[in-house]
Amino acid sequence: MKTLTLGYSPCPNDTFIFFALVHGMIDTEGLTFREVLEDIETLNQKAKVQALDITKVSFHAFGHLRDAYCLLRSGGALGVGCGPLVIARNACTMGDLRGKTIAIPGDLTTAFLLLRIFDPELKAVKVMPFHRIIDAVKRGEADAGLIIHESRFTYQQSGLKLVIDLGRWWEEQTCLPLPLGCIIGRRDLGSTLLQKVEVLIRESLAYALSRSTEPKAYIRDHAQELEESVIEQHIKLYVNQYSLDIGEDGIRAVEELFRRAAGQGIIPGSSQPLFLSS
Repeated sequence: MKTLTLGYSPCPNDTFIFFALVHGMIDTEGLTFREVLEDIETLNQKAKVQALDITKVSFHAFGHLRDAYCLLRSGGALGVGCGPLVIARNACTMGDLRGKTIAIPGDLTTAFLLLRIFDPELKAVKVMPFHRIIDAVKRGEADAGLIIHESRFTYQQSGLKLVIDLGRWWEEQTCLPLPLGCIIGRRDLGSTLLQKVEVLIRESLAYALSRSTEPKAYIRDHAQELEESVIEQHIKLYVNQYSLDIGEDGIRAVEELFRRAAGQGIIPGSSQPLFLSS
């Protein structure tokens, strides 16, 4: 058996997708997977030093990793109405936040990439784990926060105000889905193995979709937010047709994101194709 390290986050969409794969619910055809559950920014940093064979990363991080890693078509997080939000204690505009401190969930997150594309002058940022941002803004440790994951469903409970939905801004600008996170594999593993993993991820997701109650205990064991309705909202928002296969409009969205980011000098250019051809 060949063992591959597999990194993904403890967020409900990822644990939902990978439940069957790592618990032996599907035939992995001689492959075994050693899961590494870390927040997305930790996975981004691990991928920078090629510490993982297959891993979830933000598309921002992948923009820096294209020489060593390629994109897999399944397991990712793209969509409409699922983007990061900027929130604050009081109603304000994005222009009001210039020179103010914004808490961000990591400098390689796609959320931060979108913020930089939206306004390069928003430079005063404070990096912290995503689940701490709401409390940090509420306590005044930061003037505003850039929130992701299940935080988008809970920030109003803390009395915070929406400044901008960066996902909606992206959709209005491009008429494309928003690429948030992706599954990538080391190019040196070769196309045959990576395409096999891609199929297994798709089968793992199909298993979860057809038996949605089975992964629930595993999801709850790792979720930051334990309220059942929030977990279900999270999965419905971030697991969709693009998780099964990125599709042509998903590919166009990634290419447009990288074009804009490279055009502003945020990520380097690369001659490598997104996918590793057979």
